[in-house]
Amino acid sequence: MLEIKKYGEPILRKKAKPVGKIDPEILKLIDYMIQAMRQNQGVGVAANQIGIDLRIAVVDAGNGLKILINPEIIKARGKSVKDEGCLSFPGIYFKIARPEIVEMKTLNKKGEEVILKAQGLEARAFCHEIDHLNGKLIIDHLSFWQKLKFKKGRLSNR
Repeated sequence: MLEIKKYGEPILRKKAKPVGKIDPEILKLIDYMIQAMRQNQGVGVAANQIGIDLRIAVVDAGNGLKILINPEIIKARGKSVKDEGCLSFPGIYFKIARPEIVEMKTLNKKGEEVILKAQGLEARAFCHEIDHLNGKLIIDHLSFWQKLKFKKGRLSNR
């Protein structure tokens, strides 16, 4: 199984660098990320979760595979609070507030700018992966007391 970086790894806290040119190495990396996401039964994975400092993520939340290169949310509406997990925090879930609907611009594998619109789980996954690319983790959405419980190992799995 392909290794996902776990909480505590410094690269997870680093803001990822933008992708310049989309070349065969980038395309190979994307294929590797898709494989890592599927092998680990995730909905998405960001490049820094596999140790690569680039603004790339892949998401498959049931509406087909989406490749995100230099993604940026341009519109967000609504609010949804749901349990959310992360491959970097295996087996742990937190109630996280996210927009219900998002619109973002990103590059596709050909380097063309595209606009993607999503709602529900896919919108949540887009926000989650963009957080990763910005060095932000799901625990950053928790209150002080929730973080304290988590760090002391007393937070339940749901």
